[in-house]
Amino acid sequence: MEQRRSSQSFKRKELVAKLNPVCLRAFKAAGDAAKLRGNPYVELVHWIEQLVLSERSDMQLIIADAGVDLSRLSADMTRAVDKLPYGATSIEELSDHIFHAIKEAWNLAALEFSVEEVRSAHIILACLKTPVLEGLLSKISGEFDRIDADAVIARFAEVTEGSLEAGPPAAAPASETPRRAAGGDSALAKYATDLTQRARDGKIDPVVGRDPEIRQIVDILMRRRQNNPILTGEAGVGKTAVVEGFALRIAQGDVPPTLQGVSVRML
Repeated sequence: MEQRRSSQSFKRKELVAKLNPVCLRAFKAAGDAAKLRGNPYVELVHWIEQLVLSERSDMQLIIADAGVDLSRLSADMTRAVDKLPYGATSIEELSDHIFHAIKEAWNLAALEFSVEEVRSAHIILACLKTPVLEGLLSKISGEFDRIDADAVIARFAEVTEGSLEAGPPAAAPASETPRRAAGGDSALAKYATDLTQRARDGKIDPVVGRDPEIRQIVDILMRRRQNNPILTGEAGVGKTAVVEGFALRIAQGDVPPTLQGVSVRML
């Protein structure tokens, strides 16, 4: 009995090792959430909930693309968790459904996408294509029924464009590098101020009290659609300070990978 349990534990560790950083963080957060709520078992709903909360993940992009009502989905997941047993002081076990989902996601990743690492897209798609797991998702929320797994697979690159789970974009060929104007700097360098470079050079003072506005700029820029932030307000309210704060974040590397290396220019 002990040998079988040890073998099962080893196989589970092998499966968990297939998860990418986003899925692994959500996996650990699911355990923390279950413990905080006093649930004796970490269930699939705990993990799915954490994946849905993972910013700029495949999961969030797939949900948005399918037109899922996020407010209703969140409420449904909360109700599903509220129905679980509670009162435990420690986690007794992780549900087999979680490891079933990882195994199916790993198979999907290898067969459909020829990759070894499991992304949150692979998790939700594998669940939707596996009858037992699909049934569990439907019980958690009918909003999951809006997602067409086969359609997402067919449009995978488009649907997950901008995901933090995607690999770094390939560098543009040298021939595609914008050429400078003949005899000198480009018009952009001549007429615009590079705020990001000024931030790197220590020429911009720290911006205090603008974190919500800066985070909103980042969130808007990370969208697939309607991704042009517009700052409005009377003169002197601090619009430039917000932009300088964003430039400082880029210079410090305190932005998502997709925005690292971006240059902020001011005419």
